[in-house]
Parts: sequence; C-alpha cells; structure tokens
Amino acid sequence: TFYYFTRLCLEKVLVQCILQSRTLSGADAINALRPFYFAVHPDFFGQHPKEREVNENSLKRLNGYLENLQKPGFRSFKPTQLTFYVREREPNSSNVQESFSTSGFRAVSFTLHTRDLLSTVLDILNSCSLSTEHIQSLNVNSQPHKEAKSTLNRPIKWDKTYYSFTGFKDPEEELEQAQRVETTLISWLDGNEASAVKKLKKSLPLRKELERLKFELSHQLQLSDIRWQRSWGIAHRCSQLHSLGRLVQQRPEVLKNVKGRTVVFTDRSGMSAAGHIMLGTMDVHHHWTKIFERLPNYYKLQKRLLFLEDRISQLLGGIQVIYIEELQPLLTLEEYYETLDNFYNKLCDSRLPFHPRSLRGLQMILESDRYAPSLHEFGHFTIPTVCDPATLQWFFFAKAQEARENLKRKEEMMITEKELIDTSTEKFSLDRLYKEPSVSSAQMIDCCKRLLEESLPYLQGMHLCVSHFYSVLQDGDLCIPWNWK
Repeated sequence: TFYYFTRLCLEKVLVQCILQSRTLSGADAINALRPFYFAVHPDFFGQHPKEREVNENSLKRLNGYLENLQKPGFRSFKPTQLTFYVREREPNSSNVQESFSTSGFRAVSFTLHTRDLLSTVLDILNSCSLSTEHIQSLNVNSQPHKEAKSTLNRPIKWDKTYYSFTGFKDPEEELEQAQRVETTLISWLDGNEASAVKKLKKSLPLRKELERLKFELSHQLQLSDIRWQRSWGIAHRCSQLHSLGRLVQQRPEVLKNVKGRTVVFTDRSGMSAAGHIMLGTMDVHHHWTKIFERLPNYYKLQKRLLFLEDRISQLLGGIQVIYIEELQPLLTLEEYYETLDNFYNKLCDSRLPFHPRSLRGLQMILESDRYAPSLHEFGHFTIPTVCDPATLQWFFFAKAQEARENLKRKEEMMITEKELIDTSTEKFSLDRLYKEPSVSSAQMIDCCKRLLEESLPYLQGMHLCVSHFYSVLQDGDLCIPWNWK
C-alpha cells in the first residue's frame, strides 16, 4: 500500500528530476522522502480520523507544491504552510517501516519556500525531525554533475548596495518579507478568488452530472443515500457512479437486497459497523457483486450485533452503545462485532453491580486503541476495550452528571451551528458552506460568527469549506482555516 501510494503521488512530480533538478534522481528522491511518508501516511492513522484527514489534505497541498516545482520556467512561488501529524519514532529500531509507533504522534507545522527539489526534501525531513544522513549517500553519484551545474547556472548574488543604488527589488528580502507577513482571509481571497472561480466554472457540468447520477441510482435502487468516505474530486465520484450503474445494468438481480440502505465508496468492500454497504474504489465489479450477494448474511450478523449492544447496555446500567462514523475509524461489521463480543465477555466475567437504570440516557463508544476511559465534549464516553471493569464503574459514576450536561450542550450547539451555517450561506450568497470532519462544532461556530462580521463579496456563488488551512481544491472549492485571521 505504501509503495503504491508513494509512486502514485510522487512519480509524476519526480520522474523529471534527472533532467531538471540535477541533484537527485527520481528514484533517489522517492527514497529520500520514504521516512517522511512512513511517519505521516494516512493509512497508519486509521484509528484517528481527525489526524488522518489533516494528513490527507496536507499531502495534497505538498504534492501540488512539488508539481509546481517541476514545471519548466515556473518562478512564482508562494510560501506554503503545512501541518502534519507525525508518528513518534520507536527507540532502538533500525527498520524504517517498523520504527514508528502506532499510538503516539505529534503535530508539526512548517512553511515551504524552497525553489529546488533537494532543498524541499531536506526542509521536510528537518521540520519533522527525521534524519537526512541517507540523502548524502543517495546523492553521491550525481554530485559531480551538481557541481558542474552550479558552475554554469549559479545565480548571481549581488551585494545589498546594488539594490539600493539601482532601485531593483532584492529577491531574498522579498521572500523574507512574505514570510513575515501573516496570511489573512482578505489577502488570501484577493489572490485566489480568480483561480477558484475558474475551477468552479469548469466543474459545474460535472457537478450536475454527479447529482443526476446520484439521483437516478438512488431512485432505481431505492437507496437511502450514496456517500464517499474521502474528499475525492467530482470527476472521480462520477466515474465511481458510472461503474455502479454498469453493474446495475449487467447484474440487476444481485442488487435486490439494497433497498433502504446507504452505499459508501471507500477503500475496501464489505459492510461497515454502521450498517452501510462499502464499495472499495480499487475493487472490480466481481468484488462488488460478491458483497451484494452476501447482504442477507450481513443483515443476520447486524441483528446479532444489535442484540449484543443491547446486552452490554443492560449490564452497564442502561447506557447506550453507539458507533459514530465521524469520530471512529471505519470498521467492518465483522471487526466491530468482534470488538463488542470481547467486551461483552469481559463484562460477564466481572459481574459489575450496576443499577438497571443508573446510566440510562447516556452514551458510550468502544475503541481498541486507548487504555484510559474519557468523556467527550459531546457527552459520550470513550471506553477502551481493555479497560479494567472496576475502573470503568468508578469512571461512569464520577462523570455521569458532567456527561448529561455535555449531551444537553451538544444539542444546543448543533442547533446554533446549523443556524449560523444557514445565515452565513444566505448573507454571502454561497452555493454551499460545509466543514471537514476534523473541524469541531465549536470551531465551526466560532468561524461563522467571525465571518458574519465581515463583508466578503468574493464568496458569492462559491463553495466554501471550513478546514485547518488555506487551499483551492481541484473543483474550485475554497478551503479556509476555522481560526482565520
């Protein structure tokens, strides 16, 4: 998976490196960034959806920067700020792939402003506190060529008095000034509105096609909804719906059991813990057909799963066991059932004395990658499957009242968030206003309140996404950080 992802993201960018950069070959550059990709690759953050989403989006922006870096004659570079969640390294491990922990990670933010591939690779590794020693050995063969190039093409570096006397602008001083000036919402919209409008207009026919395909398939199959796990582009989504449409034409009999269900295009095929039909985007029709044929068995397993949730609830004072797609990793039905079953057996062995209705009205989710219970700001308990039952009982009783208050605050917050989104959409004549899953309701509320204090004619007819950084998506959506200045 890693190799395929790395090749997909960097092959286009780095294959011209021999001809243009003259410092690293394409293969050497991929190897140079290998520790970085092992540290931030979204596949390793399956248990942490927020951090996974941030890394996915930052990788898109990084790849865009690298693509521009390789364009012949490209000179206009804007400093690009990136944030990654980097897995912590395990001590005493010599293997690159195994040297990163699966549980610990830290947030790293850095700004890229380099104009060549080698400097960019070094900046990335240094910013993430990753070793750069391997780059010296990678670059040995190309070092003589680098020296020859530097002799021929070395840029002239004038003394500061030259710029004072001639009145020309000092490029180094301009870059330093650009880095000192903090990006503001107004300045960013000034510089990116035209690009976003152009991309949005280009995507409009595809957006209409996507809505048509989604409506027709939902109506034909009597689906509850069609969703996507990731932020794929409009063209990619249309392609996936066309594939499903062809399967409907070729094998209509296998789709007779999908009525009332939700189809989710994701990384793997099966049924999710939430009961949605998952269609892996890398799978062929043969795999999809098998999933549709297995639906009756999935539905039986889902009934057993609901019964198991109910039994756990009875043992824990009436607390409701829930699964929250936005906050939990995407689990298959089988994986989630196994998690519930193990937890249930542990509770049965412990024989905890809970009053039958002592925790009624409260909610909990189960997670396998945590070791201590916690209470979420939205009022649900996050309970590790390995949690000691006695500790669990004490934690429930100690936090029950706070949990009820958080649940009530959540309802109020959701209402406020929706009202602010509607008001902002209307005031700025937006076509759509939405947020990424990693942005909390509290952050969205803060963002919208401050937006409503501004006058932003740039946003008319646009698609605005509240995220953690500035970006123009390939279909013209404007991404702004929730804490914009």
